[in-house]
Amino acid sequence: TRHSCKLIGSVFETAASMVASSRSYADFTPEATFDIKKVDLHRLEEGPPLTATLTREEGLKYYRTMQTIRRMELKADQLYKQKIIRGFCHLYDGQEACAVGIEGGITLSDHLITAYRAHGYTLTRGGTVREIMAELTGRRGGIAKGKGGSMHMYTKNFYGGNGIVGAQVPLGAGVALACKYLGNDQLCVSLYGDGAANQGQIFETYNMSSLWKLPIIFICENNQYGMGTSVERSSASTEYYKRGDYIPGLRVDGMDVLCVREATKFAADHCRSGKGPILMELQTYRYHGHSMSDPGVSYRTREEIQEVRSKSDPISMLKDRMLSNNMASIEELKEIDIAVRKEIEDAAQFATTDPEPPLDDLCSHIFANDQPFEVRGATPWTKLTSTS
Repeated sequence: TRHSCKLIGSVFETAASMVASSRSYADFTPEATFDIKKVDLHRLEEGPPLTATLTREEGLKYYRTMQTIRRMELKADQLYKQKIIRGFCHLYDGQEACAVGIEGGITLSDHLITAYRAHGYTLTRGGTVREIMAELTGRRGGIAKGKGGSMHMYTKNFYGGNGIVGAQVPLGAGVALACKYLGNDQLCVSLYGDGAANQGQIFETYNMSSLWKLPIIFICENNQYGMGTSVERSSASTEYYKRGDYIPGLRVDGMDVLCVREATKFAADHCRSGKGPILMELQTYRYHGHSMSDPGVSYRTREEIQEVRSKSDPISMLKDRMLSNNMASIEELKEIDIAVRKEIEDAAQFATTDPEPPLDDLCSHIFANDQPFEVRGATPWTKLTSTS
C-alpha cells in the first residue's frame, strides 16, 4: 500500500510538473530590450545603439554556448593536470562573451582568424566539443586529426589558431583582400591580444588595409595582461581602440555578450558599406593564467580574479538578465547545465580512448587536392606518403 501511495504521488508530481512546465513555457517573455554600456568612439560621429534586443531563443543559445566553452576549458584544465593533455594550452574561460558576441554580429559565411587562445572560436565557428577535446589530446578524431593541438584548430572560414604572436593579423588582411577581390560581401575578423598590440606587423597591416579599404574588423581582446605583464607596464598608450590612428575605433565592454554583439553588428555594417577597416577593443578578463604553465597569481591577486568573477562574469550577467525578465526558469537553465556537463564528459571519454594518429599520417594533408606523393623522412631511406 505504501508503495502504491508513493507511485500515485510520483505520478501526480510528474503530471503537476508537466502542467506547470507547459504553463510556464507559454508564460515566458519571448523578447526583451536591455540597456547596454556606452561604447567609447574614435573617429566616429556615432556608434552602436545603447540598447539591445534579445529573444528568448537567442538568450538560451548564447547561454548554452558560453556554458559549453566554460565547462570545456575547465575539463581541459583537469586533463592537463592529469598529464593527458601535454604541451601548450591556453584557456579561454572568462572571455566567452567575446567569441559568442562576435558570432552574433556576423555570419558563418564571414571569416575569422585568431591567435593561440582558440578553443572558444573553434566551437563557435562550427567545431564540436568532441573534435576539440580529441585535438587537445592528440587523437585521430581531433579537428586537425590530432596533428595541431591546442593552438592549431581549423574549421570552414576559420583559419586558426596561430602560434606566432600577432602573425594572424596580416593573414586576416589577406583573407579580407580575397573577400574584396571576389566581391562576395563577406568580411574577415582578425583578432589579437593586448600582448600582441605593439607588434610592428599589426601597424603595417593597418596601413595596407586602410589604403585598400579592406573589409576587415581588427579586434584587440584586451584581457589586461600579456602573459604576466599588465597593459600599464607594456604599453605607452593603453587605448588600443585608438591605435589605428586613421582607422575608426570602438572600445567595448567585452564581458557583456549583448554589448559585443551590437558593436560587432555596427562594425560589420561599416565594413560591408565599403568604408574600409574598423578597430574594436574588447575589455575582457581571463580567469586562468596565460597558459597552463602560468598559475596566474604571481602578477595579480586572487582577490582581483574573484572580484571580476563576482561582478562581471559574462555567463552570470546573461543568466540574471534572462531570469529577471522571465525569459527562462532556473530549472530550464539547470537542465542546460546538466546537458552541457554530459556532453563534456562524453567528449573527454572519447578524447582519452580514441587512437593516436599513426606515423603513416605524418605527411598527409600538405595539399588540399593533389595526387599522393612520396615525402622523404628523417633519413634518405625513410619514405612517407602524403595524401590530400
